[in-house]
Amino acid sequence: MWAQMITTRLQAGKEDGLATLVSQLRAAEQAGSGLVHSTATVDAADPGRVIMFVVFESEEKARERENDPRRQDGLQAARATMADIFDGAPEFVDLTVVDDWSL
Repeated sequence: MWAQMITTRLQAGKEDGLATLVSQLRAAEQAGSGLVHSTATVDAADPGRVIMFVVFESEEKARERENDPRRQDGLQAARATMADIFDGAPEFVDLTVVDDWSL
């Protein structure tokens, strides 16, 4: 498995826009994209800081998903929301998953 951690900041007063963004991203998702799971979080000590984790079957599947034309129309609304609520560009950290466990 392969993952990305995406860190960004919300503009002041735009906190409610995060729920809209998450809904838009879910709506743009395609079956068979390789996405295993996605988690959006807000830093409890700094509510303006957003950290998202996305886990994929493989890096190859994730890269294919980035260029999947089926997602592009749905992502237009999400991109507009990001431009409205984020304070600057997100930071992406690529991660190799060594273990993924849940009850």
